[in-house]
Amino acid sequence: MEQKTLATWLKCIIVGVGLCGFALYFVVCPLFGQSLISEDDHDFYTRFLPYLVFLCISGIPCYITLVLGWKISTNIGKGEAFSQANATHLKRIAWLAAGDSLFFFAGNIVLLLVSVSHPGILLLSLLVVFVGIAIAVAAAVLSHLVHKAQMLQEQCDLTI
Repeated sequence: MEQKTLATWLKCIIVGVGLCGFALYFVVCPLFGQSLISEDDHDFYTRFLPYLVFLCISGIPCYITLVLGWKISTNIGKGEAFSQANATHLKRIAWLAAGDSLFFFAGNIVLLLVSVSHPGILLLSLLVVFVGIAIAVAAAVLSHLVHKAQMLQEQCDLTI
């Protein structure tokens, strides 16, 4: 596959993920929560709003990651797949994923301790944390490999 075609597909996927995230964070979660709130149960409303804000805050690093992914896709389209910029972007994605996973886990524990959350939600959040850590490790490994490939490419360019 040609690099420009690959970059276009990656950008389409990034836009799709961004739209799905927007729908999840700003449409599905609020509507689902509103459907659970009854007019008689104001206690659930006081629990729902802080958790919704927590979810929206946890989505910020995800969108920063999408922006970095867009930059990586642009570099791939320019023929600079193995560049120091891509290695740096991947390293930032790894840190964002690890930090967001830690924030999500710690936030769920805090919300559980202040009686806003449920233990079942904490257990379910472990799955999200595991996926976030897996993404962080994969991005860190890719960052290392792109950096090594960039160094090899630079050495080859110097020998010619």
